[in-house]
Amino acid sequence: MQRVHIDDPADPQLADYRNLTDVALRRVLEPQGGLYMAESAKVLGRAIAAGHAPRSVLTAEKWLDDVEELVGDSDIPVFVVPDAVAEQVTGYTVHRGILAAMHRPALPSVAEVLRDARTVLVLEDIVDHTNVGAAFRGAAGLGADAVLVTPRCADPLYRRSVRVSMGTVFQVPWTRLPEWRTKGGDGAAEVLHASGFHIAAMALAEDAVPLDRFAAERPERVAFAMGSEGPGLSRWAQESADTKVIIPMAGGVDSLNVASASAVALWALQHPPA
Repeated sequence: MQRVHIDDPADPQLADYRNLTDVALRRVLEPQGGLYMAESAKVLGRAIAAGHAPRSVLTAEKWLDDVEELVGDSDIPVFVVPDAVAEQVTGYTVHRGILAAMHRPALPSVAEVLRDARTVLVLEDIVDHTNVGAAFRGAAGLGADAVLVTPRCADPLYRRSVRVSMGTVFQVPWTRLPEWRTKGGDGAAEVLHASGFHIAAMALAEDAVPLDRFAAERPERVAFAMGSEGPGLSRWAQESADTKVIIPMAGGVDSLNVASASAVALWALQHPPA
């Protein structure tokens, strides 16, 4: 690795890390610019293990051994800065010690992601990056083989999503689905059905079946669709579903947070009642 000691927060070499609290700049810098941010040694390690390439690393002197263990003898520049400089550049305290500007890989095709999958989580139009990250963490820990996100769903590689997921966004294969309905008849439902998936929609619908009943007779290949934080699944998604599913609730509560609901659904699919 190339150690580059920097004491000036205005140094142009730190451009990738500057003003990360400015949402508008972050949207330009990360998705459209082909970069995303990996924060902490654990997350960076999982990203590298998944084949993602760092463009550079920002860290303090005390974390250099951890960085060297991760990037080895590569020629990746490692910017070594005092804590105060890191905070001035990023706009927040870098508690986890390491930030890496990562090259964003090309997304695989839906067919490639689904090829060997049996249980798939579908996230429709979820706008909260924390929920996306938490859903990925649940998917990794509870046996989902892949995650598919709709065109308007928040970016799984956004810095907060990556951090909340603890880097599990790099463990679970994922890509973006097309819209549910398209003029050419090649929308999300057609793609999933063509790959042999039964679409289960988590929805507060009168014809929804309890989750435990669905899990007891689960189809061989299931794509479990979860809707956005407020309105839930769209009408198109519900109409595309083969089965609507509900988690029976108590205490006057009608539903769970989307990340919690997806975790419950995945656990149920992996542990069907006898």
